Amino acid sequence: MLTKARIVWIGLFALLALFPLVVTTPTWTSIIMFALMYMAITTSWNMFSGYSGYVALGAACFFGTGAYTAALLAKHWNVPASGDLFWLIPLGGILAMAVALPIGLIALRVRRHTFVVITIAIFFVFQLSAINASFTGGTSGLQLPFLPWGFQDFNVPFYYLAFAMVVVATLLSAWVRQTRFGLQLMAIRDDEDRALGLGVRVWAVKLSGFVMSAFIIGCAGALYAIYQGQIYPQFVFNPLFDISVALMAFLGGFGTLAGPLLGAFVLETLQLWLTENYSSGSLYLIIFGALFLLVIIFMPQGVVVYVKDRVTKREDRERSMIADNEAQIAGAAQ
Repeated sequence: MLTKARIVWIGLFALLALFPLVVTTPTWTSIIMFALMYMAITTSWNMFSGYSGYVALGAACFFGTGAYTAALLAKHWNVPASGDLFWLIPLGGILAMAVALPIGLIALRVRRHTFVVITIAIFFVFQLSAINASFTGGTSGLQLPFLPWGFQDFNVPFYYLAFAMVVVATLLSAWVRQTRFGLQLMAIRDDEDRALGLGVRVWAVKLSGFVMSAFIIGCAGALYAIYQGQIYPQFVFNPLFDISVALMAFLGGFGTLAGPLLGAFVLETLQLWLTENYSSGSLYLIIFGALFLLVIIFMPQGVVVYVKDRVTKREDRERSMIADNEAQIAGAAQ
């Protein structure tokens, strides 16, 4: 059954699908492609952190793993500069999940605040390893086969791959919310000790959600590597990546379905537009900080929850006014 909410979702995704057919400027297709990539990443990150309450600041480990997977496999398998490179994307996601498993086995044995610190520490281990290891190319990075496609249409295949990631991440996140597994994650967020007392296998549920969330992030890292044609450890293992993803989720609505999509689209589009039009590369950081303060002060639950609450309150007031009017009319008639 097509509800009003589902019609809105379908309409928004249809607009995104039609965008590169209507707006053919390479600058804008590139900007929205990156926005879609971060929408998928933030939705996947929120599928664990938002639903369980465990804020992970090590998602760059999975992004970088996906990127290096694509680069190393393209190099050692001699993948030609063609669409065959895109087959490396799901492999990047799978290897990111494989990396997430031992990280989760270590980090998820502690509670929330300590978990945040451990994920940060593990991230720096990955970053320093990529900088110093020989097989990663060190600070010189790695080159990938550069796709010899026309400039005007170069972004389009990447755009639709990023769009597919958004669709998959959104459907998976929506499915998790409706399953017993998702309810267990949210029970852990509300009260972990109580969930444990009710029979929830807390550690196994957390580990499953953590590993599952790494897949799309790893795929996005592989897509980024193929698109750029070269990768460097300081960019694919970037601490600002983790901060940006968390900020996007909190801005839109931490633990909601639509919030991470909205936050990622607004912030990534804004960041790239500012970088494109202004020489100061740090201007977006100042704006991000100001936005975060505004959200924390005025909309601590995020934009989506804030708007939803305002709409609900307005509808309640309207229903109350209608009921009062009906009562007055009935009283006058008597």
